[in-house]
Amino acid sequence: MTDQMKAVVLARFGGADVFELRDVAVPTVGPRQVRVRVHATALNPLDYQVRRGDYADYVPLPAITGHDISGVIEEVGSNVSEFGVGDEVYYTPQIFGGPGSYAEQHVADVDLVGRKPKNLTHLEAASLTLVGGTVWEALVTRAQLTVGETILIHGGTGGVGTIAIQVAKAMGARVITTAKAGDHEFVRSLGADEVIDYTSTDYVDAVSELTGGQGVDVVFDTIGGDALTRGPLILADFGRVVSIVDIAQPQNLIEAWGKNAAYHFVFTRQNRGKLDALTALVERGLVKPVVGAVLPLARMGEAHELLENRRSYALYGKVAIDVAGDTVALPARIS
Repeated sequence: MTDQMKAVVLARFGGADVFELRDVAVPTVGPRQVRVRVHATALNPLDYQVRRGDYADYVPLPAITGHDISGVIEEVGSNVSEFGVGDEVYYTPQIFGGPGSYAEQHVADVDLVGRKPKNLTHLEAASLTLVGGTVWEALVTRAQLTVGETILIHGGTGGVGTIAIQVAKAMGARVITTAKAGDHEFVRSLGADEVIDYTSTDYVDAVSELTGGQGVDVVFDTIGGDALTRGPLILADFGRVVSIVDIAQPQNLIEAWGKNAAYHFVFTRQNRGKLDALTALVERGLVKPVVGAVLPLARMGEAHELLENRRSYALYGKVAIDVAGDTVALPARIS
């Protein structure tokens, strides 16, 4: 093994041009850790929020960032019995807890690591770890969505939305989502029962019509804005609102009292249990990650630009990075 590896380093906070491809030292492996050859990583909004300095207090510079990994174990620590060299794994590195995934190799605590689903490529598997864990935390652990309930998923074409639709359907829910008119066929193909064109319709009115005035049991907010304030307007009694978006300014949730609503705010904690639950759904053919763009490690800035400006592209699902190769697959520009 070489002691050096390529990594994309964040040297300062700023725009998509701040990354530097450098040779850095390969981390050493502790007793309950594994060293993984990273085949693929993927991008999340958290990545560009970190890059521009939103979490500067938690990210000492220079830093290797990134929150999704799929790869192959090359070394196991002295106290690791769950995995062996050559095992294919996927996971999210500990967030704000050390080096991230923008590198050829990564060392992780073994408790974070799950076996990669056999029916996914590394690019697909890397596109599932953080969003999949987030969706599981949001819908299963927090909202406790059950068979026969109705859920509104804001932003059905995004990295989180595409997985949320599939997981909610696998749980037996009726799924309503929001998407532009041209994307309705796509989100229906993932399992959405009804789709609201948010560009031409007020979703509050549309939900009322679709539910006969009853409202939905769960609102899953992946977009922010006034989704929290307006959530109670479309909730059934004792409904739940789950948000994964930072609140930019205070919001008045007075309407929530009349519905006995519960609000949950999710910044997901990673563990193998969530990944194993997702793997079971994936290997049964119920969930499949959507990869909308692929770039090599050296073009990380371009990948960030793509995700940050996704509304300008026909981008479905995730932007993935082919760390072990040089695959390029880009979405069409629409404006």
